[in-house]
Amino acid sequence: MALRMINIALRGVEWFFTIIIMALIGNMIADAFHGSAASVNYILFVSAFSMLTLFYLTAAAISESFMIHPIVVCFVDLLNDIFIFCGALALSLKLRVRDCSNEAFTSTNSITRGAPDQEKRCREAQAATAFLWFLWAAFIASTVISGLGIRGTMAEMHGPRPGRRGHPSMAQV
Repeated sequence: MALRMINIALRGVEWFFTIIIMALIGNMIADAFHGSAASVNYILFVSAFSMLTLFYLTAAAISESFMIHPIVVCFVDLLNDIFIFCGALALSLKLRVRDCSNEAFTSTNSITRGAPDQEKRCREAQAATAFLWFLWAAFIASTVISGLGIRGTMAEMHGPRPGRRGHPSMAQV
């Protein structure tokens, strides 16, 4: 029961971070006048994928009747882990966290250039990067909880451990 409540709380945190990331990246794309860098577009895909999968993952965390199988939940969590990690890493490496008020940097960086207010775009990219790493940490924790759920169901599927007989022990008689 405690893991279930932690999982529900983590899903809420994941929703919060996903919405913030989508808003920041969506604003960066909307402000761009010559298109956006591929890594920025990828982050928008990551946030959309995360949001779509969170509909299922939240429902499965609240009620087990929505859960197809614990392996599916763990697999979807793992996909989110991989996509978010790749996106956070790509955005951090492309952004090369520098001073956003340095116009020489923002006008030459592939993430920050292409917007009327490059300093604002740089700060949005820095915030999105930070929230991506927080979202990744939350999904890692959810994946661990999902993995613990798989371990419990796999033990039930295999029946009693080898070497144990099917009769009750003396304490149960």
